[in-house]
Amino acid sequence: MRKLAPGLFAVSALVASVLASPAAQAAGPSASQLLAKLSSCQQISSGKYRTDTETAANIPVCGKNGAVWYKADMDIDCDGQVTTKCNKNTDPWFQPDTAFHDSKGKPLVADKLPYVVVPSASGTWDYRKFGIQGGGVVAVIYNNRVDYAVVGDTGPSNIIGEASYASAVTLGINPDPKNGGTDGPVHYIYFKNSKVSPIEDHGKAVSQGEALAQKFLNEN
Repeated sequence: MRKLAPGLFAVSALVASVLASPAAQAAGPSASQLLAKLSSCQQISSGKYRTDTETAANIPVCGKNGAVWYKADMDIDCDGQVTTKCNKNTDPWFQPDTAFHDSKGKPLVADKLPYVVVPSASGTWDYRKFGIQGGGVVAVIYNNRVDYAVVGDTGPSNIIGEASYASAVTLGINPDPKNGGTDGPVHYIYFKNSKVSPIEDHGKAVSQGEALAQKFLNEN
């Protein structure tokens, strides 16, 4: 749930293997189709966010029909259940919990489940008042690729732009919790009043996401 300074490092072999798989290529609307709807921002947040502790607060949360969105960076969240990739040795900031839990009541698995970190509710913006909840569906767009993730964790109330190790892998971003991530731009589209159950079913997130993304295109 902490923010890391994004680094520009080579993508790991794990990332390459995922990108080579046809299953990694999502159906549904393309990145360019979705981005065409995000050419202007109707700000719904009371203020703006930083992407990291040392950067200026210049990221607004924007509103659309049926969705909210923002353009930021991506830092890597490796919190949740302990795995060989996500633990206190691989991640100095590791925390063994996530804000939202799986169907067994356990923290999420960051290196297996693509999820997004939403800023904790504050006077700047309270995601809960805009139909956003744990398990909600999010389209994440980077480098002409679209992946569908769920809302899985909360982060600092003044910083924005973070997703799980698995989300980074799927999008071809260095997932190393110490020095991975990207300066972006990464676009995050949260679909209002959506929810994947069980939260850990990524297949459902993808199928719901594709349908919601098409609805988003039709309504905006």
